[in-house]
Amino acid sequence: MKPEDAISLIRYEYSQPAKKQVWADLGCGSGTFTLALAYHLPEGSVIHAIDKNKSSLDRIPSQYRNITIRKKHGDFLEEKLSENFDGILMANSLHYVRNKISFIGKIEGYLKNDGNFLIVEYDTNIPNPWVPFPVSYNSLKKLFEKAGYSLVQKLGETHSLYRRAKIYSALIKKSK
Repeated sequence: MKPEDAISLIRYEYSQPAKKQVWADLGCGSGTFTLALAYHLPEGSVIHAIDKNKSSLDRIPSQYRNITIRKKHGDFLEEKLSENFDGILMANSLHYVRNKISFIGKIEGYLKNDGNFLIVEYDTNIPNPWVPFPVSYNSLKKLFEKAGYSLVQKLGETHSLYRRAKIYSALIKKSK
C-alpha cells in the first residue's frame, strides 16, 4: 500500500492540535501505518511500534514529522506494555489473534479511559495462510460491542493489493 493510501484510510480527528498523544502500534511490520498515524498526530506525540520481525522494525525511522517512534522487538500477543495509551493501532495484525475477545480484554487495560482502538483489516471472514483468523467489519463490530464498546465506526475502505477482499479501517471507542 502506498503511504498516501494508508494516510487516507485512517483519516479522522485524532485530537485538538495541541494535545500530544501516546499510541501503540501492535504488529507494526515495516511501519506503513505507523508513519500514516504519525502523519495525523500532533507534534511531540509518541508511537510505540512493536513487532517480532527485527528487520521490519529496522526500516522504521525513530523520528517522523516531529513524532517520536519508539521501536520494540517482541511479539505483541505476549508483550506486557507499561504505558497508558491514547490509542492502540492494529493494522493487519488482529487477524493473527485467535481468541480476540480475551485479547481485547487484556490490551484495553493499556488504554486511557478515553482511549480508542484504530483497526485496519481485510473485510472477510474466510481464512487463508496469510490471514489465519480474519475479522470482517461486521464481525469486528459485533466483537467490540460484546466487549463493551459503544462506537465502532468504519473510517474508510480500499481495494486490497491481493484482490481477496477490501481493506477497511475502523475507530472503536467506549462511551464516556
